[in-house]
Amino acid sequence: MTWNQVYDPFGNAWLSTGAAAIPVVVLLGAIAIFEMKAHWAAILGLATALAVAIFGFGMPAKMAGLSALYGAGFGLMPIGWLVLNIIFLYQLTNEKGEFEVLQRSISGISDDRRIQLLFIAFSLGAFFEGAAGFGTPVAVTAAMLIGLGFSPLAASGLSLIANTAPVAYGALGTPVIALAAVTGLDLHALSGMIGRQLPFFSLIVPFWLIIAFVGFRKMLEVWPAILVAGVSFAIPQYLVSNFHGPWLVDVIAAIVSMICLWAFLQVWKPSNVMRDMPAAFGKAQPEEKHEHQKDQTSTAAVMRAWMPWLILSVFVFAWGTPQVKDWLNSLWIMKIPVDGLDKLVMKVPPVVAKPSPEAAVFVLNLLSAAGTGIFLSAIISGLLLGYSPMGLVRMFGKTLALVRYSLLTIACMLALGFVTKYSGTDATLGLAMAQTGWLYPFFGALIGWLGVALTGSDTSSNVLFGGLQKISAEQLGLNPVLMAAANSSGGVMGKMIDAQSIVVASTATKWYGHEGSILRFVFLHSLALAMLVGVLVYLQAYVHPFTQLVGK
Repeated sequence: MTWNQVYDPFGNAWLSTGAAAIPVVVLLGAIAIFEMKAHWAAILGLATALAVAIFGFGMPAKMAGLSALYGAGFGLMPIGWLVLNIIFLYQLTNEKGEFEVLQRSISGISDDRRIQLLFIAFSLGAFFEGAAGFGTPVAVTAAMLIGLGFSPLAASGLSLIANTAPVAYGALGTPVIALAAVTGLDLHALSGMIGRQLPFFSLIVPFWLIIAFVGFRKMLEVWPAILVAGVSFAIPQYLVSNFHGPWLVDVIAAIVSMICLWAFLQVWKPSNVMRDMPAAFGKAQPEEKHEHQKDQTSTAAVMRAWMPWLILSVFVFAWGTPQVKDWLNSLWIMKIPVDGLDKLVMKVPPVVAKPSPEAAVFVLNLLSAAGTGIFLSAIISGLLLGYSPMGLVRMFGKTLALVRYSLLTIACMLALGFVTKYSGTDATLGLAMAQTGWLYPFFGALIGWLGVALTGSDTSSNVLFGGLQKISAEQLGLNPVLMAAANSSGGVMGKMIDAQSIVVASTATKWYGHEGSILRFVFLHSLALAMLVGVLVYLQAYVHPFTQLVGK
């Protein structure tokens, strides 16, 4: 028996929107205001979402429960599996003291904290976003920054801010590909439109990142390096997205940015080198003691320190290519329809043009999951670092115990997101923003921001609201490609405040229980950048010469 979603169950848009927002308010309030531990906040948010779905929006209790179980399963595989293994790799390298060597090697590029942050969080992070996405860049860069002596708040919050402009083309363009699939719009047109929006922010975000770290005056001391990193990323991002497609945008742009920044630093140095952490970010974690003193200067030692991360890069790139994914899926994959939920929930107008069933199929693709590529890279790296097979097993068990609450949190967060998706409460929130008339281009970007904040994924936000953006644009006489692209571009700014990313960051930095501090630090940055995306989309819709960026 099917169930039709109801987007205004109270017959009053204000009341219905307020009810739909309750789980989000409870979740974020529990973390940011009451500083509740993330897993308890996630459980409370999930319970609230179930209550609102069942008693407020009339969703059958069985369907609501199944959607929560489906979301929890998705949270553990592939997302939890990815987080577990990236922390496993970090633990393997950290116990051997290789991060000490890594710190020395990056100091060879620059011992200025601002340059280190720029190179790792922005340029290198964009590479991991393009190759793997789904939390990988935050986990890797936050762990690297901690290893370099950054405080937990700085490593967590600044990694989240940096992981914005590349997100729309993450995981080899997955968000754009999904957006084209749900809207029926041309893939290359969407890729090009997003590529005429985000390069502006690829220039802005590096400056924003360093200002958030040290303030405006100290940013001015390194502005040439920031400009090089931003321009060398933005130009390839524009060219590849407009003249090739969404697949390799981040990978190529990140490689160009890293090479250009490294080359520039061979001929330019900041006059005032900053080696200390700003007091506002607190103290770094105590340095861990390792059994053996590491040689930190020889070429062999430096290569050994970078070796695990180079292996990781190869594996995440390979696992991100369609050919490898297809081959691995041909070897083994399970698709399990969720009986009692699959195609029994109907999305209805105005969210879609005509009633359409929501699929609910759990895909168990253990071989092709990005986390498996990371797991294999960790095993190979561990063996090369001198671990025995039993030593690897011991470290994996230690890592599992370390991240157990984070895995519970991720499962509950995704369960909450899936309940809002299948109950239609997220669509109610999106529809509220769509009732803004001529201001819709501005609020359309905020719909994408809201979608990522709720689901933790630009891909999921595009699937959730892509159809709504297209239909609303057509009703208002706007370019549907522009507004669909705005959903993805606005969504990237929500990446830094979604609970999943915050938990990944706190886990990578071992700053457990401080998720509220991270959220408070990044929230205003996230909202301000999302509003700037909204302003750009508004200008593209109505104001010359920005309308020229839209094209036909």
